[in-house]
Amino acid sequence: MTTQHAIDWPERYLPGTGDNFVSNEVIVQGVTASRAWRFLVDTSTWESYYDNVAGISFPDGDGPELADGVRFAFGTFGFPPLDARVIGFQAPGEGVPGRLSWTALQEGGPDERLDVLHAWLVEDLPGGRLRILTQESQFGKPAADLARQTPNPMLNGHQAWLDGLVRAARGQVAG
Repeated sequence: MTTQHAIDWPERYLPGTGDNFVSNEVIVQGVTASRAWRFLVDTSTWESYYDNVAGISFPDGDGPELADGVRFAFGTFGFPPLDARVIGFQAPGEGVPGRLSWTALQEGGPDERLDVLHAWLVEDLPGGRLRILTQESQFGKPAADLARQTPNPMLNGHQAWLDGLVRAARGQVAG
């Protein structure tokens, strides 16, 4: 029997307590967690495999590599650039999953305010398999508006990110 890891959630963002929650996962063969991790934490590669992100910047001069505590901004899903900060970072290792999470905020009035936590788990599984899980918990009217749409654009957008990440790790896109 194989046990798969789960994302560690801060209580503030516990799934199901916000206005929108999405969960996406892929399990594939032929690529390792360490290979996929490189493309996930290097934001300079994101636009080569995911077309729903733009304008990545680092206000403190960090980057393009993400690390614990790094602040960055990026545009996605038509929102103005979100102010993000990495709050969880653990590279994958032998028997240890990679973990990456960030909070992202959009300030504004009640109709614009958005507060999210986006988390990733990247782990090697037996049999030469790779599992990537990404989940996001969102609060605010923009999140509630997304959750009411069918299909949920956040769910589809994150699936495109996962699929692109796997292609990049396999060397099937530039980057």
